[in-house]
Amino acid sequence: MSEVPTPPAAAGEDGGHDRFAENIMHFGRVLRRAGLPVGTGRILDAIRAVEVAGIASRHDFYWTLHAVFVSRREHREIFDQAFHVFWRNPKILERMMGMLLPRTEGGADDPEQQKRDISRRLAEALYPDKGPQEQEGGDDEEEELEIDASFTWSARERLQTMDFESMSTEELALARGAIARLRLPIMEVATRRYRSDPRGARVDMRGTLRGSLRSGGGSIPLKRKRRLTRHPPLVVLCDISGSMSQYSRMFLHFLHALTNDRDRVHTFLFGTRLTNVTRYLRNKDVDAALGQIGSNVEDWSGGTRIGHTLEEFNRLWSRRVLSQGAVVLFISDGLDRDAAEGLEEQIDRLHRSCRRLIWLNPLLRWDGFEPRSAGIRSLLPHVDEFRPLHNLNSLGELADALSRPQPSPGAARGGWDPGRFPLANADGGRQ
Repeated sequence: MSEVPTPPAAAGEDGGHDRFAENIMHFGRVLRRAGLPVGTGRILDAIRAVEVAGIASRHDFYWTLHAVFVSRREHREIFDQAFHVFWRNPKILERMMGMLLPRTEGGADDPEQQKRDISRRLAEALYPDKGPQEQEGGDDEEEELEIDASFTWSARERLQTMDFESMSTEELALARGAIARLRLPIMEVATRRYRSDPRGARVDMRGTLRGSLRSGGGSIPLKRKRRLTRHPPLVVLCDISGSMSQYSRMFLHFLHALTNDRDRVHTFLFGTRLTNVTRYLRNKDVDAALGQIGSNVEDWSGGTRIGHTLEEFNRLWSRRVLSQGAVVLFISDGLDRDAAEGLEEQIDRLHRSCRRLIWLNPLLRWDGFEPRSAGIRSLLPHVDEFRPLHNLNSLGELADALSRPQPSPGAARGGWDPGRFPLANADGGRQ
């Protein structure tokens, strides 16, 4: 069995357990910069796992770190590249970074393009202080500056349609800036209250009688009033399980901008339990707000119990936040660890309690999407709109949908389109 090669940071006379643990910490930071959900807890778990499994075998060392740091299938390629680059000598590291392929146009389903995206994200994670030219060995060429307005617009347009999952670190930062500038036009609905208005459509009998008393009864000035309008409450239920981690993190930036732009926005995060994070998102500093959420949410990137968390919401929170015809945004991929146990009953109760229920699902970005899982089959008939959530354009379309006039809570409401999304039977067929 071959021994584990010593990484560059571990070379020298000051090696040992502390130095090796420090290298694991640096490796975890590289993975986090490359897009993997690696926090302090996972780094500590990795150090403990290596202490238990040992480092005599490179194969065992690889799968020990893999078991701790990788929680999603699409993260395997990033981890594999990062492991073989980081845990080798500097010459191999430089040679691997020099093998990065130039960017070429390719579709989202092109495996070669996906590998190049992963390599680019890994390069930025390993060399965060270097620009693209330094990473790709462009220092030997003479620097040439060109300003092309059409290219600038093309890059911006490409960012609008790029999937959050495939964005590099720099592109994610640009997307967060665009989300922070996104504003939601306020949709207004009529309330039961009225206010005085000379041009109102309804006669104000009380105001008219009061006016006649002031005039001594000689004349009766006719007073009018109009109905007050106010935008309805917005309630957000966001899935933060492992399969939704990247999308829910980006959507939290949108919710922060939304919460600070209007009142009566209530946000709940759920995985295996339900957490109310409304007051944290009211912090003006988005980094401080997300830091507080990270410190208080315990089930991030874990499993999903949609039926259980919806039952808790309906029992403890629905009467508090769903008054006055609230609009509910349900963000989830519909994959349920409990095999949709009790889910249909709870989503039906939620649907009846709100003005409109909009389901945002990143899986809808695929053209061949079919509702095959039990969770999706239970949710789909009880939603008013079914929309994708995977890029900046989908967030803009959501803002447009929320700004349009909505029906009253008692009006007839539609559900899913069975022609577009036919429900699949348990054996894979369609109804």
